[in-house]
Amino acid sequence: MDEAEQTHRAEAEAEAERIQQEVEAATADPAAEEEWIRQSNLIYGGLAAAGLVVVQPFLTSAPLDLSAKICVIAFAVSIPLLAALLVLNRQEAFRHRVTRSRLVAVAKAIAQGSAFVGIAAAFWHISLVAGIVFVLVAVFAVGVHSSGYMQLEYDGKFRSRFRRRT
Repeated sequence: MDEAEQTHRAEAEAEAERIQQEVEAATADPAAEEEWIRQSNLIYGGLAAAGLVVVQPFLTSAPLDLSAKICVIAFAVSIPLLAALLVLNRQEAFRHRVTRSRLVAVAKAIAQGSAFVGIAAAFWHISLVAGIVFVLVAVFAVGVHSSGYMQLEYDGKFRSRFRRRT
């Protein structure tokens, strides 16, 4: 490596360290943690309620086609996990901090992922086209949320931190 590359690398590592410190400071903000807890309550409660409503018609119908079985199984996974996460969120709100447990992080991913699969399968049960549209629009919605979040949480300096290499 020549001297210019070493200098550039050292600058990049220092910048990465500074950004990491900013991220850690932001995640340690009690107000941000309380907002994450409120948003999580909304997400978990909404998904659990949606699951209960969507699964209800399948309780009395038999036999179930493939999409209906996928829907019911996905919600059988997600509803108990979502309920546990809602109760945990109450404890987090009481303690004014969020848990850093890996098991909880895995449960969050499984609960939200299986609820998404359950809703997609429910739309698929109604119509294959509706299922496909739901998945495509959901992907777009994640992009909309991410874009809005970035605009709200990071000022114009954020992008300037990542200069293009020439």
